[in-house]
Amino acid sequence: MSGTRNETAASHPLVIALVAGEESGDALGAPLMRELRKQAAPREISFVGVGGEAMQAEGMRSLFALSDIAVMGFTAVIARLPLLLRRIRETADALEAARPDMLVIIDSPDFTHRVARRLRARQPGLPIVDYVSPTVWAWRPGRARAMRRYVDHLLALLPFEPQAHLRLGGPSCTYVGHPLSQRLGDFTPDAADLAVRGASPPLLLVLPGSRRTEIRRLLPVFGETLAGLQRAHAFHAVLPAVPWLKEEIVAATRDWPVVPQIVSGEAAKLAAFRQARLALAASGTVSLELALAGVPTVAAYKVGAMEARILRLLITAPHILLPNLILGERAVPELVQDDCTPEALGAALEALIDGTPARRAQLAALARVRELIAIPGETPAARAARIVLETLAIGSKRRD
Repeated sequence: MSGTRNETAASHPLVIALVAGEESGDALGAPLMRELRKQAAPREISFVGVGGEAMQAEGMRSLFALSDIAVMGFTAVIARLPLLLRRIRETADALEAARPDMLVIIDSPDFTHRVARRLRARQPGLPIVDYVSPTVWAWRPGRARAMRRYVDHLLALLPFEPQAHLRLGGPSCTYVGHPLSQRLGDFTPDAADLAVRGASPPLLLVLPGSRRTEIRRLLPVFGETLAGLQRAHAFHAVLPAVPWLKEEIVAATRDWPVVPQIVSGEAAKLAAFRQARLALAASGTVSLELALAGVPTVAAYKVGAMEARILRLLITAPHILLPNLILGERAVPELVQDDCTPEALGAALEALIDGTPARRAQLAALARVRELIAIPGETPAARAARIVLETLAIGSKRRD
């Protein structure tokens, strides 16, 4: 009887629920869906849940648009809270009715984890995988242990996260690789790029962020920083801008003493990364891109006064930059809040322009980041899909 039941189950299409909460999760979910379909063949898979354009192109009919739930910042979340709570209930109800064979939640823990907890309570045997670890190593570490009640396996994007969850009592965790680990060639300078990087005047990358609020906070400080730096050093500034904010950035920088060259598009951005001598950047994923390109960087960040007070109470991590977290040391300067001044930023940049000890030390550290993030063999999506299907198989045996 057991064999007949298993053969019957294997002949039916798998139903896998995926829930992403923003565009970055959609970008992870689409290749995962392709790999799941490939690795599960000849068994068919159908997908239900919440995703963006990329996941919908892979065959998911999303329950609603990601724009309903993709909000950032404390005040924005509070303003959208009634809609967010309704979408959590609707998602859990719809997935319970779909009776999936397993659930994969992708990033956006304030939304996706609430859905997962509801489904685990209603369907205790449902295998659940979380793709992207919440930042339990930075704040609210108690979430790691709490996740064990509703997450069977965690797929990490950063190499130090499995050890962090082991230390904090979190669920089983595997480093599957950061998506950028598959794009090392995009960031690797060739001989022509290196010639530009070594030429005079050097190319200085200016990266004030991709969100309007952070750009408005950082651009004035960055402009003053460049003005001060030019008094002692000649350089050419390039600012890669996201297309939807390009005109606003052009208007905000046209009266700077040092007017940067504004470029847009992925190809122009990558070319600038490969050719830059150094960078002044907002904290974020861009710091990891710069590390992979081997560009010594000074990182800055500013938030509103209320948000800063809250974050000071909550954050426990010793660093905020991804390269520093990966290395476990402050290899890249982090100038945040009161330290984010033109004088401090300019002094830190000046130490990186030429062949100084500070520049040589940071270049060596960035090379280690590149080594640590790379995993030979499977792509991150392939590794993630394999673990998802293994977790499904373990859950199916447990239910039998």
